[in-house]
Amino acid sequence: MSQKPEKGKVLISEPFLNDPNFKRTIILLAEHSEEGSVGFVLNKPTEVLISQMIPEFPEFNSRVYYGGPVQLNTLQFVYRGENIIEGSLEIMPGLYWGGSFEILKTLIESGSADARDFRFFLGYSGWDEGQINDELELNSWIVAETKIDDIFSEEPDKLWREVLKKMGKKFAILASFPENPSVN
Repeated sequence: MSQKPEKGKVLISEPFLNDPNFKRTIILLAEHSEEGSVGFVLNKPTEVLISQMIPEFPEFNSRVYYGGPVQLNTLQFVYRGENIIEGSLEIMPGLYWGGSFEILKTLIESGSADARDFRFFLGYSGWDEGQINDELELNSWIVAETKIDDIFSEEPDKLWREVLKKMGKKFAILASFPENPSVN
């Protein structure tokens, strides 16, 4: 069931991947090409709301997530819906990456944006040309399809385990693999 990485799919870290940036993470691939890949960690929310992080940003009850270790001074967003914000890139039907922050602020101020339809990310996860394939050969990642509802899960801390379980028996075993096998 080995899938190829592509835009709109997720990378699920193997349970023994110990890199602290990616341990037990699920990463949405927002872009994937021969030149490289960009993705966002879906299951590492912070305690900070977007309106707390950016001065003069309208009140918006949407948490900021750790997107990955690259360019932690940048803020990105992914959203679902039919109303496309100018400058957005389609990841898959009904799911978009980025766009005009000014238009987003206007949508929020007018009450046209629902916080449940947005994920904000500090930094991102990035791979150079061929790097994801090298990591797949080392069994660092499982590539899988995803549902938009998973991306906007209300329980991101359970997402890694839940997505693996939905993938069938072989993966359900991985989902129950202890985080620290030496204490079992």
